Amino acid sequence: MHIYLQGLTMGLAYVAPIGLQNLFVINSALTQKRSRVYITALIVILWDVSLGVACFLGAGALMQAVPWLQKVILGLGSLIVIYIGVGLLRAKASLEGGKDVNIPIWKLFTTAFVVTWMNPQALIDGTMMLGAFRATLPAGGDLPFIFGFGSASILWFLTLSTVVSLLGSRFNEKILNIINKVCGAVIIFYGCKLLWSFVKLMGWL
Repeated sequence: MHIYLQGLTMGLAYVAPIGLQNLFVINSALTQKRSRVYITALIVILWDVSLGVACFLGAGALMQAVPWLQKVILGLGSLIVIYIGVGLLRAKASLEGGKDVNIPIWKLFTTAFVVTWMNPQALIDGTMMLGAFRATLPAGGDLPFIFGFGSASILWFLTLSTVVSLLGSRFNEKILNIINKVCGAVIIFYGCKLLWSFVKLMGWL
């Protein structure tokens, strides 16, 4: 359960900061009927979870094939996680972008795929971050962690859809900035934990 909760909290901190995926869901919730809002959320969840699983398994395969790569991924991954967190603390969230949500379902499906899977930065950050976490998991911990990480995406996007639909215009950029700051602090905390694991793995302390 501890590992599942670790995956859940890390997943929430990673998925909640306002990017294009969130803007798709937010703008849909502000402008579309409720059924369309949840269809949009489910499509985004599908691609987000699939990317997370691919990054997690891909990093694991690399570390098994090249054992010394575990140390590299853990060290670089911890620094990337901290960098992402600091960036969120400094960033100013905006509702601009992702406005065109009144499109056919098939186009929404393909656009959500492009936003999620065709983003090189997301692929790199996801692989390094999840690879760093995988390097610290005990035997048998992979499945609970990735289930927790996937659950975070489901919980976040469905909750976001519901809250924005209910709040309407009262959901503003001030709230987005608060979300970013909280997530940034959580991500920095986890990044520091990963860095500490790297230091111990290297035998420096």
